[in-house]
Amino acid sequence: MKKLIFSLIFSLFSPLVVAFSQQDLVLQLQKPSNLQGQFSQQRFLNGLTKPMMTQGDFVLLKNQGLLWQMKKPFENQLRVKADGISQWNGSQWVSSQQLGQSEQIKLFLGLLSGDVAALSSQFNLQLNGTEKAWQLSLVPNTLLMKQIFDNIEIRGDLVVKSIEIREKQGDRTLIRFEQIQQDQPLSAFAQSALQK
Repeated sequence: MKKLIFSLIFSLFSPLVVAFSQQDLVLQLQKPSNLQGQFSQQRFLNGLTKPMMTQGDFVLLKNQGLLWQMKKPFENQLRVKADGISQWNGSQWVSSQQLGQSEQIKLFLGLLSGDVAALSSQFNLQLNGTEKAWQLSLVPNTLLMKQIFDNIEIRGDLVVKSIEIREKQGDRTLIRFEQIQQDQPLSAFAQSALQK
């Protein structure tokens, strides 16, 4: 009888303990006003035996955009904002407008900032895990995204730690985020690049 009572109590309360919803994830990822850290990116392309690798620093400013500062194999600075992608030429930001870019921008910013609403308009989402170790799987549900992606896997804890993108033609990209700091002062360059 004790076992029965214990199992009933456990079954009643265990969902409250282990449930971690998409809304919980959104709230968790949108808490910091900014994230700063390092990234490493490996791009596995069909026909190449070794992945193309890049490394650098990033700054994600809530509701403003992303500063992507590549340091290896060469220096390059990109700014991703809602209105487009720009590249720093040493004295000013030069806009790079390409067909279909707005969808890619929304996707990338959505992946990093936890904008589940933006993601769910183009992907079926499956969340597993807990707030300290979760995985969000995205499977495309629109014609455009189905032509580009097989799936996207995002993993993290209190923040996004990795994004793995599998493309339709067999290419794969793995981005890892490390030494992440939350809500720290921005450099003067990051402030001028991202703040209105």
